[in-house]
Amino acid sequence: MKVYDIEGFPNPARVRIALAEKNASQHVEFVAVDVMAGEHRSDAFKAKNPDAAVPCLELDDGFCISQCTAITEYIDGTFEGPSLTGETARERAQISMMNRRAESGLLDAVGAYFHHATPGLGPDLETYQNAEWGQRQKGKALETMAYLDGVLTRSGYLAGETFSMADITAFAGLIFADFAKIEVPSDLIHLSAWRTKVAARPSIAG
Repeated sequence: MKVYDIEGFPNPARVRIALAEKNASQHVEFVAVDVMAGEHRSDAFKAKNPDAAVPCLELDDGFCISQCTAITEYIDGTFEGPSLTGETARERAQISMMNRRAESGLLDAVGAYFHHATPGLGPDLETYQNAEWGQRQKGKALETMAYLDGVLTRSGYLAGETFSMADITAFAGLIFADFAKIEVPSDLIHLSAWRTKVAARPSIAG
């Protein structure tokens, strides 16, 4: 299998963490995509992923899977090890729900702020910007941080007492927030403690 990505970006990091959690990184060839040069928007790359975004997983038969959640679900179902997406119907539903909240409310919201209300990746890549929308999404990201802090007063992880795909997504969202210079409010002590705990996992700390 091949993973087309760019190291250090938040969504590719989600897939890399999932692979490391399943002890499967060695089974994948990572192919660097030059996002800053616009390679992800080339016809050759869009033939693999019409979304024109990284990461993208290409299977041995040439079939391509995009979208981090779908890629993580494939990884989780392919490799042995503790489940990242849930064992029971309830676990799967809870993890899917929390993953979506972390994705849309935090990671995607930070991304919208970064790409619309800051210089982002520069004028060659940021061909359309709406600063007002970006600022609104910054507010959404901060609201989601507060919501997640509340969730973590009741459980050790975002979808219960077991580390899951939802934690990976939220952790990547906070890393992106750092990069975009959105400070996590200091009173969100449960979110801060969770972040420290997650950062110490071998899949992240190395």
